[in-house]
Amino acid sequence: MAEYLTRFSCLLDVGTPENAARALDLYNTLSAESADEDPPSEGFHLSIVPEHGGTQLWMRDDSTGDPAHVIRFVQRCAAAFGLTGRWGFQYANTCSRPRLDGFGGGAHVLDLATGDTIAWTYTDGWLAQVLGGGDPDA
Repeated sequence: MAEYLTRFSCLLDVGTPENAARALDLYNTLSAESADEDPPSEGFHLSIVPEHGGTQLWMRDDSTGDPAHVIRFVQRCAAAFGLTGRWGFQYANTCSRPRLDGFGGGAHVLDLATGDTIAWTYTDGWLAQVLGGGDPDA
């Protein structure tokens, strides 16, 4: 049986080691809320990256993860810590076995000051659309 996976690894600088420690509480709260979803979110793993001064949060999958969960967490951190600028990450959709529909991915960029999406892309269906004569920019 094939397993469909979403893979990613990204950093978020929250400004201070104190904010990084507080971000762990935000993560635990969001994880508890997500556990009540049906089905529950795949979530992600979080740790503080000491080699970057203890202000960087490392978010990554554990064989598979939920990009939407990462986005909600980053939005909460941005609001809680007054972050500004742009932040983004990319992810890969893959499969444990060769499948014609098993591969793709996407990327998402946020305005940290507002929490709004600046741009995003998702490749699921794009290839079939273009091969079928559709607009590659649609």
